Amino acid sequence: MNSDIKVVDIQTFKVPTRCRTPLKFGAVVVEELPIGYALVTVENRAGAVAQGWGAMFLMDLWAWPVSQATHEAKNRVMRDLLDAYARTVAGYGQYAHPIELFMETEAELRRLSREICARHTPGEEMPFLGALICASPVDHAVHDAFGRVNGIDSYRGYGPEHMSFDLARYLGPDYRGVYPSQFLRQDYLPQVPVFHLVGGLDLLRREEVTDAFPQDGTPNSLDDWIERDGVFCLKVKLNGRDLAWDLARTQEVARIYYEVQAERRPDLPAKPYLTADTNEQCESPEYIVEYLCKLREVAPRVYDEILYIEQPTERDLTAHRWDMRSIAQHKPVLIDESLTSVEEFQLAMELGWSGIALKSCKCLSSDLLFVPMAELARIPYAVQDLTNPSLALIESVGLAARTHTILGVEANSRQFFPAANALEAETHPDLYRVRDGVARTQTLAGTGLGMQVDKMDGFVAFVEQNEMG
Repeated sequence: MNSDIKVVDIQTFKVPTRCRTPLKFGAVVVEELPIGYALVTVENRAGAVAQGWGAMFLMDLWAWPVSQATHEAKNRVMRDLLDAYARTVAGYGQYAHPIELFMETEAELRRLSREICARHTPGEEMPFLGALICASPVDHAVHDAFGRVNGIDSYRGYGPEHMSFDLARYLGPDYRGVYPSQFLRQDYLPQVPVFHLVGGLDLLRREEVTDAFPQDGTPNSLDDWIERDGVFCLKVKLNGRDLAWDLARTQEVARIYYEVQAERRPDLPAKPYLTADTNEQCESPEYIVEYLCKLREVAPRVYDEILYIEQPTERDLTAHRWDMRSIAQHKPVLIDESLTSVEEFQLAMELGWSGIALKSCKCLSSDLLFVPMAELARIPYAVQDLTNPSLALIESVGLAARTHTILGVEANSRQFFPAANALEAETHPDLYRVRDGVARTQTLAGTGLGMQVDKMDGFVAFVEQNEMG
C-alpha cells in the first residue's frame, strides 16, 4: 500500500503533573504522575513526510498496584520503557500499517519490559497492562502521523483501501475479510456523554468543602459539579470490602443528582446513569451479587439506574477463574484491567463476562482489534479513562466518538488535572469544558486523529521545557 508508513524518528517527553485534589481508586491514592508524550516522524511509500503526536499518563499506581517495589522505582520502569519502545519502533525500518507495526513489535515490548524491570525492580515484573500504557504514546503518535502523511482522517484508514491484510492475520481464520472499518463510524459523533468520576475521597455536598480545598472556581463537591457541568452519567468508585459503605455511597450519589435537578438544574435528564467500580477489590463475585441484591431491595430505583459493573475481582483471570454469570444475571459486568490480549478476551468470554472496557491507554491498535471482536461476539463495550489529561483526552474521546459504546466516555482529568488541559482546551474548548453533560467534538478535524496540535500555541515549547528526562 502506498499509504504504508516507515518511522523516521521518534522523540519522547515525560512531563510531571500534579493532582488538583487527590484521586482515590481501589487501594491507592494518586497525587503526582508524569504524562508521557511521543512525537513521531514518518514517511509513506510515495515519499511524503509528516509528524504525529501521542500522549498518555504513565500511571504505575493503576497498572501495577500490587508490588514490593516503590512508586518511584515502578514509574522509572515505565519512563524507561517508553523510551526503549520508541527506539524499537524507530528502528523497525520497514513500511507498514500502524496496526501491523504495533503487532509486529509487541513481542519486543514484552521483552523490553522484562529487561527494564530486572534493572529497576529485581525479582518483580510489571504487568503487561503497564507495558501497553508505556507504548500508548508512541502507538497513538504513529496513527496520527499515518493519517497526516496520507492526508486522511486516521479513522478512515482501517479498511482494505489502506490495509494490505485483514484481521485474520492476528485474530485467526474466523476474521477473514474482516477489517476494523466495518465497525467504526464514518465521522465523529457531534457530542458524547461524559461519565463523571465520584472517587473514594470526593466530597458529595457543598457544605462539606473547607478552606483546605482549592478556591479556584473549579467545583470541589459532586453537587456543584452536577450543577456546573450538567453531568448525568456518574461512575461511583466503591470500596469492595465494606458493603454498608458501598450501598450508602451509591444511594447518596443518586440522591444528590435528584436534589440538584429539583433545586438548581431542572433541565437535567429525568434520571442519572450510574456505573459501579471497585477496582478489583472484591474477594469474589459474590460480593457484587450481594451488593446488587441488597440495592434492589432497599433502593430499586437506584438499582435500575446502574448501567453496568466494572471489573470487581483481581486481574489475573486464571487465579480463581471466577465465573461472572452470577453478576451478569443482574447487571452487565465489564472486564477492564484483565483485558490486555486476544487470549484474555477469549478466556473472559468463557468465564461469562458480559462485555469489555476499551481504554486508549492500552494502545489504539489494540482497541481497533477489540472493537471487531466485541461486535462480532455481540457483547457491549465502553470507552473508559486513565484520568486522561492533555492530548490523551482527545485520543480517548475520539475513540468513543467513532465507535458504538454502551454510553459515552469517561473523562475525569477536568476534575483532577485541569491545569494539564489548559493549552489543549484553547483549541478544543467544548471537548475539555463539559456542558450539559457532554463533550462536543466539532474541533476534532483535519488529518490524523484530529488533535490539531499545530494550532495549540505554546504546546510544543511547554512539553520540551518541562521534560523531566
